Amino acid sequence: MNVVSIRSVTKRYGGALAVDNISIDIPSGCIFGLLGPNGAGKTSTIRMLNLITLPDSGTIELFGEPQKPTDQNRIGYMPEERGLYRKLPVREQLEYFGMLRGVSRSNLKQQIDYWLERFEIQSWAKKKTGELSKGMQQKLQFIATMLHDPDLYILDEPLSGLDPLNAELIDEIILELRNKGKTIILSTHRMEQVEELCDEIALMNLGKIVISGKLRDVKRGHGKQMAKLVFHGSDDFVAGLGQFPVRVADRTPNQLLLELLRGASSRDILSYLVPKTEIVSWSMVEPPLKEIFLDAVSKKA
Repeated sequence: MNVVSIRSVTKRYGGALAVDNISIDIPSGCIFGLLGPNGAGKTSTIRMLNLITLPDSGTIELFGEPQKPTDQNRIGYMPEERGLYRKLPVREQLEYFGMLRGVSRSNLKQQIDYWLERFEIQSWAKKKTGELSKGMQQKLQFIATMLHDPDLYILDEPLSGLDPLNAELIDEIILELRNKGKTIILSTHRMEQVEELCDEIALMNLGKIVISGKLRDVKRGHGKQMAKLVFHGSDDFVAGLGQFPVRVADRTPNQLLLELLRGASSRDILSYLVPKTEIVSWSMVEPPLKEIFLDAVSKKA
């Protein structure tokens, strides 16, 4: 069953076309990446799913039925902007959000205790929210999204302001939710998070869907031949790669991602590299999502 079905949806704000006749299906138990540059239409789409705004045309179905206000009881929405009360203590804040969602007092206490401990912020339970760092507030907002155990999670930039350890914890919890049969829509600019977590993606640009499908199929269908070189030592040899039909797609101190263009030969490139650097590995790889993203957006522009 598709938890979300968007059909030919268009949304305008005055004369500006924010969402242009898009259709998306999101199956149950899927982590779905909703990607795109700023102004692509992602936030407008998310707001329509949450009934904050309505489509000008087209239809939205949730949980197999036409969208209705009571669907909000089954959705956990974490907006990119902070939706917290700065003067309210942490525990009281979570109690308030849980009660708004109809969570019983006994279950709410258990949930709050569990998540405060899981995120290691028990000692902050009585602190006012305004005293928390940006990362701590992000964790608090994530907890508030989960308290009523929704079936559909809509997470807009959930890793904003988080250090690597807490970002890893959020990723771990997202996978746990998927394994419990929950459906997650993940809107993020972090391509590495999408690569690690998402089953399917849709890439929006200028209000339209420009790429969509299963992540692995999108990568396989991109049509580029890519090679990854890991090396030790100086990268002075990179300038000499200009004699070969290759493009340097990404470059870090000890690693190169190369696009092999028509006529490129791995053997010839390696023959050039062997005397010039210490090669740790050379491997053919799928194009990274960042490369696909940049390609699609530049072509659409």
